[in-house]
Amino acid sequence: MAKTDFKSIDAYLKTQPKASQAILKQVRGLIRKAVPKADEVISYQIPAFKLNGRAMIYFAGWKEHYSLYPATEKVQTTFKKELAPYEVSKGTIRFPLTERVPARLITRIAQLRAQETLERLADKKAAAKKK
Repeated sequence: MAKTDFKSIDAYLKTQPKASQAILKQVRGLIRKAVPKADEVISYQIPAFKLNGRAMIYFAGWKEHYSLYPATEKVQTTFKKELAPYEVSKGTIRFPLTERVPARLITRIAQLRAQETLERLADKKAAAKKK
């Protein structure tokens, strides 16, 4: 595998096959619209969004699918029925490149991940105050 050092999501997207680029751009747009206060970053050499400095959601393109991470327990239980047609394992949701982007589902996952991220930050602040 070639060594990469992406500096932006745009740079990452340019390396993807043409067929994948449009899908990944759509996924990026859905997340941006769902959580407009999130910052775009590259983390682990894939596109990610941070909220208040904490990684919230990642996405990546692969040969036959694209993925969203992390598929937390709350994400998996909240969207169990909607995720049934997709491969979900080890914190990863895989969507086939051959199918239409499930825009509503991705939007809702991003919103839930934002909520989880903010709750986790609030819990850490509360724990720090108790010390």
